[in-house]
Amino acid sequence: MSEIEQSIRQFALQNAILHDGKAEAKNVINKVIGKHPEIKKEMGKWVPVINQIVAAVNSLDPSAQRSELEATAPELLVKKESSSEPKLRPLDVEEGQKVVMRLAPFPSGAPHIGNLRSFILNDEYVKRYDGRLFLIYDDTIGSDEKAVLVESYDLIKDAMTWLGIRFHGTYYKSERMEHYYEWGLRLIEAGSAYACFCDSETLRKNREQGIECEHRSMPVEEQLRVWKGMLKGDYREGDVVIRVKTDMRHKNPAFRDRVLFRISEKAHPRVGNKYHVWPLLEMTWAADDYLLGMTHVIRGKDLMMEDEMENLIWQKLGLTPITQFLHFGMLRVEDAKISKSKAYKEVTSGEYIGWDDPRTWSVQSLRARGFVPEAIRHFIIDMGMSLSDITTPAENMYAYNRSIIDPKSPRSTFLPDPVEVIIEGLPAGLTEVRMPVHPEHPEMGTRTLSASDHVLLAKRDFETLQGKEVRLKDFCNVILEGKKASFSSVGNKDLPRITWLNALDDRLVGVKVMMEDGELVSGMGEPNLREMPLPSVVQFERFGFASLSKRDVYGNVQAFYTHK
Repeated sequence: MSEIEQSIRQFALQNAILHDGKAEAKNVINKVIGKHPEIKKEMGKWVPVINQIVAAVNSLDPSAQRSELEATAPELLVKKESSSEPKLRPLDVEEGQKVVMRLAPFPSGAPHIGNLRSFILNDEYVKRYDGRLFLIYDDTIGSDEKAVLVESYDLIKDAMTWLGIRFHGTYYKSERMEHYYEWGLRLIEAGSAYACFCDSETLRKNREQGIECEHRSMPVEEQLRVWKGMLKGDYREGDVVIRVKTDMRHKNPAFRDRVLFRISEKAHPRVGNKYHVWPLLEMTWAADDYLLGMTHVIRGKDLMMEDEMENLIWQKLGLTPITQFLHFGMLRVEDAKISKSKAYKEVTSGEYIGWDDPRTWSVQSLRARGFVPEAIRHFIIDMGMSLSDITTPAENMYAYNRSIIDPKSPRSTFLPDPVEVIIEGLPAGLTEVRMPVHPEHPEMGTRTLSASDHVLLAKRDFETLQGKEVRLKDFCNVILEGKKASFSSVGNKDLPRITWLNALDDRLVGVKVMMEDGELVSGMGEPNLREMPLPSVVQFERFGFASLSKRDVYGNVQAFYTHK
């Protein structure tokens, strides 16, 4: 078996496990193209191979499918349920020490799934060690590309509250400027920081060659004069910055004489133009982590240089470090195209319906789609604190959520793009059908569908099952022949099962479902949707879970697609 054929089988096994033992070829094709884009030019050759392998996989018992995937590609295995006791390595905590940690989000939009690893890991450790957790808004002035957005403060707090993250104090860096100025002054007085007037090209050459800036050696008195002039407004944006003195032969040129303070003439959304000398985040982290007593800081491995900067600043001020730094690799969720700046642009332009729009992948959008906080927490925690970058299918996160919402979600019928079909020969007595609200939970009761010889079928079923005998779920068996169908029998037979609705029932509900990609799918729904509370999650049979969000005066509903 070739490498491509192995990939096809592994993706077919993964898709089958996700869909009750039956893989769909089109989903497998997309996965294989993602891993082996070279086959796109030869799809005519590969489609029959994929169909053959999918058929072979679908012939296996579900337990055999799972066993084979565990043996050949365990990283693709979707976890059915999370560990009851997720494993995180213990913190190094001295006897009697109170753990203090912080979250420091930059308020440039709603937090998204990519931000949550840090948020949830910090919260989980604090809860395990009965410590304290601070929310510190990293709201320094930002840049033109990444600006502070005033609505982000509430979006962040709303997301954290929903996720069950509890804080013992909230701080805004825009309100702590005097602390940073004091530390900047002390660094300059100690001869450890200086005012630099170099242009970007001169700075680049100096860094590359390890040459000290000519302003570095100015007397401390002159440095202090410039610093005071910066604070008074004697200089304009871009004229001068304050740099920390480092080893100009440091192995990493980016670490050489990094900027601590710069001038910005932009108005800040919280404090307006009160300040125009702004610290960079490394300066604020060093001050706040020390002043607020952080014992442990968890951050991505891409921020390891910031650890070094904090330690350097503490050393230059003669302070004993009290903070331990822990790191994790990047978490990427396949299919989640995340960009806060793009999301903000599309939200403000009206292209997206708001931060609830599933294309933002924000916490607010996950909530709107019907995710529960426990599922997201277990998904993140079970990844652990590995330094390795992790790419995981979105289906893995869906599986955590499914295990929680499935037992609670009533069943209903939704037919996208319905087509009316007339059943010929239907016996006169078949006027209604009773079925369970949930097939595995009889205590949830039953629901009743009216029946007639005029039925609605989903367009996809109507088109793909022509000429075949099918079972209208819990109703009867028919043979599809265009827009007519011949009644064949009532008894349950081993046939393709499709959902249906009575086309003559005036209680049917119009339904619009927004999918993950923003597409709106319209159709008709079962009358029981009129009585379901909002918001609530329902499973549309043979379609997937959906979160009902709105209902108009006629009873028609709008929903967000959750997942299969």
